[in-house]
Amino acid sequence: MLSEPLPEWVPARRRAIGDRIRAERVHQKLTQERLGELTRLDRKTINRVEQGTHATSIDHLLLIADALNVPLADLVR
Repeated sequence: MLSEPLPEWVPARRRAIGDRIRAERVHQKLTQERLGELTRLDRKTINRVEQGTHATSIDHLLLIADALNVPLADLVR
């Protein structure tokens, strides 16, 4: 763990990534529950990723990008 708080741009970027994930999910007319089923992640995890409230793993981001059929780079740009 870091001994100092993260710079503000880190949680801001997390929220921006979550916003892009949510926008793509909604565009594809998927619920958080359905995206969770496609990724084998629970709905609460999907929600936390979309809200940017928790530092998710690269594995989760890869699963989400694959389920949405979009390049990971498009979500984390």
